[in-house]
Amino acid sequence: MPLTREDVRAAVERAGDAHWRALIAHHEDPYPRPAPTPGGVARTEAERLNQLGYGDRPDLVLVESQVTRVGEEVELVHIFHRPDGTELRTEPFRNYAPDPPEG
Repeated sequence: MPLTREDVRAAVERAGDAHWRALIAHHEDPYPRPAPTPGGVARTEAERLNQLGYGDRPDLVLVESQVTRVGEEVELVHIFHRPDGTELRTEPFRNYAPDPPEG
């Protein structure tokens, strides 16, 4: 089943408050310069992970999504668990665009 925005958001929350706060600060701190919302980042990441094939792999469970602020950007690393107890970490990813205007 493909990963959703809610799956990624829950994984960020499981990583801990500091990770969720980093995602919020990434959106709020640069005001008035537009930055993606936490939901926008979660949606983009779900789409990206699905395009990479992670959402279609029943052998992987998304456990955590760790967020790090790097200058004016955020960097996400996702941690998946396999049935044998090992984990798979994605390569760090940045380059999130501001959310498009509604309307």
